[in-house]
Amino acid sequence: MNKQYTYLLINFLTVFFPVALSFDKRVQFYKRWKFIFPGLLCTGVLFLLWDYLFTIYDVWWFNPAYITEIYFFNLPVEELLFFITVPFACLFIYECLNHYVKTDMLAGWKTVISSTLALLCVFALIRYPDRVYTCITFGLLLVLIVYAAFIRRVAYLSRFYLAFAVSLIPFYIVNGLLTAIPVVIYNDQENMGIRIGSIPFEDHFYAMAMLLLNCMFFEYFKKKQVHE
Repeated sequence: MNKQYTYLLINFLTVFFPVALSFDKRVQFYKRWKFIFPGLLCTGVLFLLWDYLFTIYDVWWFNPAYITEIYFFNLPVEELLFFITVPFACLFIYECLNHYVKTDMLAGWKTVISSTLALLCVFALIRYPDRVYTCITFGLLLVLIVYAAFIRRVAYLSRFYLAFAVSLIPFYIVNGLLTAIPVVIYNDQENMGIRIGSIPFEDHFYAMAMLLLNCMFFEYFKKKQVHE
């Protein structure tokens, strides 16, 4: 295979099994697709703008050897697909866990987890005020956690935390490949310089912010239809 299709193939494999298994008779995830795509659009616009600015200011960039070099506003088309395939796959995990795991295992830990994450965000913002990736990642996550946990007090937040923990398994595979090959190259002057394997520490919380926002939209559009 031509290595220029590497990022495209990673996107394809990320979404292949969630799409194929969406038609499982028990979960029937395909019936909820209509609630996913409005949120993907809203979240995608925000994160693509962020992504676009990051490439301009060399916070990260893409290795031309592993992309097709078809660009949209300075971003490779594979990066646009990333903001569709990854949230879609993680929402599939979220819905499967909601169906098969009836007990809300983290319900009693929701406030503790949220408070710990909020404190971590505050610490990162104070400790690394000059690191662009660090500040934007933890700043956005802090806003989302405070809103979801302490303002709206959404009931599904503990379910989201469980789904995110399970999603870390494919996260380490996908992001591990993207950062180890590397397809995406990071400027360590704009992050903490801490890596888990080849993955920047911030990537975990970047993913959490992106997935939490998608989950919030997903639940909003599901609830909206029920009340119509």
